[in-house]
Amino acid sequence: MKIAITGKGGVGKTTLSGTLARLYAAEGYRVVAVDADPDANLASAIGLPKELAAQLTPLAEMKNLVEERTGSKPGTVGGFYTLNPQVDDIPDKYSVEYKGVKMLVMGTVDTGGSGCVCAEHVLLKNLMAHLVLQRKDVVIMDMEAGIEHLGRGTAQAVDAFIVVVEPGARSIQTAFKVKELAQDLGVKKVLVVGSKVRREEDKQFIVDNLPGIEVIGFLSYSEKVVEADLKGISPYDVSPDTVEEVKVIKKQLGI
Repeated sequence: MKIAITGKGGVGKTTLSGTLARLYAAEGYRVVAVDADPDANLASAIGLPKELAAQLTPLAEMKNLVEERTGSKPGTVGGFYTLNPQVDDIPDKYSVEYKGVKMLVMGTVDTGGSGCVCAEHVLLKNLMAHLVLQRKDVVIMDMEAGIEHLGRGTAQAVDAFIVVVEPGARSIQTAFKVKELAQDLGVKKVLVVGSKVRREEDKQFIVDNLPGIEVIGFLSYSEKVVEADLKGISPYDVSPDTVEEVKVIKKQLGI
């Protein structure tokens, strides 16, 4: 199962990503969790202790690795680089593992005055393709709404493309934008999870304003989740109600 979870910042997609990763791992699946959001905080949603999280370096910032694998020094203009760098060892070599979840942080590529950024993009896109197309693990990707790391073939191979939305016009608008981007990449099915709902009217608002998009579940607003975020711990460990709601969503995914 390969799952891409997207949405605008603050809607709860990282809560869903981290809890899903822990659920699959608890059932004995091998899980790779990928933080592909510039505002990287998936580590705390999974529950990584600070000393483990400190060992994670965003791959885009690993200049020596980028140069070694692509043959091009990051930030340089011109020159040649390989379009098919070796990436198969990266998930095991550059991840940290906690509670059965291997975690990777992709990082972002700074385009401001940094010259050619092709080498970094090539490495990250090839890694995402490897994770989705070749790894036998459950792969959960916490992504920004721009889904920039997914190429066409990679996106088409994702089993579940989930947009997390909260009750509100801006979040709904983001969902339609993500659906459009996904369809441009050849994704046939985009799903929605409603988040931070407080009442039945919130659920109905999301369903009514997203015609043609399947809503597979809801995450209720939870003070325990807010507290977990403040403390940098996983909702999986402190909010059983959230875990039960994610189990319902997971069942809808078919595994």
